[in-house]
Amino acid sequence: DNHAQNGRSSKSFIDEGRWDSVVSKIKKGDYVFIQFGHNDEKTNEKRFTQPGTTFDANLKRFVNETRAKGGIPVLFNSIARRNFNEEGIMIDTHGAYLESPRNVAKEMNAPFVDMNKITHDLMQGMGVEGSKKLLMWVEPNTVPAIPKGREDNTHLNIYGGRIIAGLAIDAIAEAVPELAPYVQKYDFVVAK
Repeated sequence: DNHAQNGRSSKSFIDEGRWDSVVSKIKKGDYVFIQFGHNDEKTNEKRFTQPGTTFDANLKRFVNETRAKGGIPVLFNSIARRNFNEEGIMIDTHGAYLESPRNVAKEMNAPFVDMNKITHDLMQGMGVEGSKKLLMWVEPNTVPAIPKGREDNTHLNIYGGRIIAGLAIDAIAEAVPELAPYVQKYDFVVAK
C-alpha cells in the first residue's frame, strides 16, 4: 500500500490522521517504509519540525507504533535536491534533516537506506545538465514531456522516478537482507 501524500511533513501526516490510517492496516510481518524530511523543513507551523527534537520524535513514533503492530520499520532519508555550485559540485540543501532518520534508525536498531547519498551520487555523476533529465526540468517534445518553462530541482519526472526506484530497490535489498530474495535486479541505463 502506498500512503504517501505530496506536501506532507511527518507532523502534518500525523495531524491529518494519515499515520493512524497506516497503523490501522499494519499486520505482523509487514515492512513499513518511512521517508520524510523535504516538507519538515518548511517554516509554516502546519509542517515544520526540528531535526534532533520534533522530527526525531515523529520518526520514533512511527518506528514504535509499527513494531507494536508486528511490523518492521525501515527508515529512509530524503533524496537530494539538484543543487549545483558554479564548479559543478552538488551542494546539500537538507542539513540536519538527513541525519535524523539515520540517527533514529541507529538508536532504535532499524534498517536505514541513505537515499540522499544514492541520489546525490547519481546526480553528481550525470552532471549539471544531464541531471535535469531526472527532474521536472525537461524541455517540451522530449521524453518525458514536461510543460514549457518548468524548472523543478526537487520533484522527479517519470524517467527519474523509475531510475531512482530501481536504485532504491537495490538499496533496500542490501539494508534488509531478508527481502533480497524477493528483489529482481533492476537493469537500467542512465542517460548522460
